[in-house]
Amino acid sequence: MSSRKLHLNAFLMNTGHHEASWRLPESDPHAHVEPAHYVRLARTAERGTFDSLFLADGPQLWGSVAQRPAGALEPLTLLTALATATEHIGLIATASTSYNSPYNLARKFASLDIISGGRAGWNIVTTAGAEAARNFGLDAEPPHAERYARAAEFLDVALKLWDSWEDDTILADKASGVWGDDAKIHPPRHRGTYFSVEGALNVPRSPQGYPLLVQAGSSQDGKEFAARYAEAVFTAQQTLADAQAFYAGLKARTGAAGRDPEHLKVLPGIVPVIGSTEAEAREHEQVLEDHIVHRHGVANLERLLQLPLGTLELDAELPADLPSEDAVEGAKSRYTLVVELARRDRLTVRQLIGRLGGGRGHLTFAGTPEQIADTIETWFTQGAADGFNIMPAVLPSGLDAFVDHVVPILRARGLLRTEYGPRRTLRERYGLPRPANQYVKTPALV
Repeated sequence: MSSRKLHLNAFLMNTGHHEASWRLPESDPHAHVEPAHYVRLARTAERGTFDSLFLADGPQLWGSVAQRPAGALEPLTLLTALATATEHIGLIATASTSYNSPYNLARKFASLDIISGGRAGWNIVTTAGAEAARNFGLDAEPPHAERYARAAEFLDVALKLWDSWEDDTILADKASGVWGDDAKIHPPRHRGTYFSVEGALNVPRSPQGYPLLVQAGSSQDGKEFAARYAEAVFTAQQTLADAQAFYAGLKARTGAAGRDPEHLKVLPGIVPVIGSTEAEAREHEQVLEDHIVHRHGVANLERLLQLPLGTLELDAELPADLPSEDAVEGAKSRYTLVVELARRDRLTVRQLIGRLGGGRGHLTFAGTPEQIADTIETWFTQGAADGFNIMPAVLPSGLDAFVDHVVPILRARGLLRTEYGPRRTLRERYGLPRPANQYVKTPALV
């Protein structure tokens, strides 16, 4: 029995990842702003001994409010509430380096890490799209390369801020009247291309040192950023071969960047649609597809592919003369994945919308619990994944089904822990060391 264990993350999205999930009789179309809904999901994932849960976010109203539940609670605020309702599970939030400042965001994540006892994680995004840019006084989104250059400097500043207190700064010496040691405070005094940050953080160094660093972009810039900084990567691949190539390539980049490849965990997304039989699972999948409103899917595809409205025809394939990836300034990796999927399987726009409806390009798999477990085991043991980003098509029922029926199989196969054990921080769960403070000199060996 292998000692290597799966890392599972629960990607929680309102009523589920399928765009039509809110239309099912079982779904509450108001759940996306109900804290109790997320508490229930977090506790279910914790019952399944997941490493972490994840809330996506963006500084704009996504798409049309006619399509699905729109708007979302601010994730760091919601995760603070979930921290008090759970004991073990990691808490990961998306936050943009394009539309935040390092000082404020570093303080928020340090606070969440302290409140949760060392369970915070940051999904680092650069935020594509003109809609978000216009919310922050810009006429258009910054170029792709510039967004990543800003992200690198942002993270360098955040790391300085998280290290600006040494671990033993607080003395709390009542007899002498000395609370802390000023010599162990290290203001960043950063002057860079995008940021100027003078003073130390106003929060002590947190239990993990700094939160688990997660990244989700798979463009060339995104992979270089991940190799330099990321400790977990959320990614989307449609085939085992593609996942193996991505996994091997990213691990090699990480090693070339001077880091231990084992300190970066690759978690592809999977949308499991579970039935007691394969036929029942396919029926569940078909019910969801039957509830898709195709005009929304067409509009979303045209936006992603940067085509004028009205370009696509439902029962025709994608146009032959699409822009190249190099010409795209938005979500480059998702653009490439969608175009390659459509070309490879010769899908009409209608068929492509159906394939994307459940996971926006992530692997969607309908089957029995054993078949879901088989797929997860194959990818895990064949060099394609260190774990999975579990994206239930419908919530809460899809997460319940995974925890109740797939998790026991993975445990029986020795692939997943049966209990959390003594490791308490999110970094410990992911098998990662606590980072040393960059301002503290390590004594030389003699």
